[in-house]
Amino acid sequence: MQRDPAIDGGRPRHPHEQDDDDPTPFPSERDLPVEGDAKRKERVIHTRVPAVLEQELKRLAENIRVPVSNLIRTILEDAVDMADRAGRGVESELHRAATALSSKRESILSRKKGAMHNKHALEGVIGFQPMTLAADARCARCDAAIDEGDDAFLGVGTDPSSPRVVVCEECVPKGRSVKKEKNK
Repeated sequence: MQRDPAIDGGRPRHPHEQDDDDPTPFPSERDLPVEGDAKRKERVIHTRVPAVLEQELKRLAENIRVPVSNLIRTILEDAVDMADRAGRGVESELHRAATALSSKRESILSRKKGAMHNKHALEGVIGFQPMTLAADARCARCDAAIDEGDDAFLGVGTDPSSPRVVVCEECVPKGRSVKKEKNK
């Protein structure tokens, strides 16, 4: 679709320029490269740049003895590549942070659930009987592993039908030394 010179200030439309009224996305299917069609593989992009930037690009291209278009193409390719790598790096970092956060959240929730369960696990226990374990067990209070042959304590409760409770040496309540001295 050609632009109307009266509407566009008399500027002719370039063949690769997107028409604002054209609903087809740019690039359209007609612009996509066809296998074996070498003419359609590269595209021309027009852009306005400040005069200072134009002079700088020309000076740099002359210094390294390449055409300005090749220099601009290389700069654009490198910029897009760097942006892509940075985006992947940020995406990877965000994914790692989200995974770590999710893991910590699950850990906190399980500890909270375990603490609530562990708090109730000693409910109704009126004393502890020392013993040597004949099989591996877990502490009802801190959930630490207690190996076969280790010292542990069996919780004795008021209700004989309540489940048996085993705690490790660190979790068994200790009496005050003042009370022990009074009883002697």
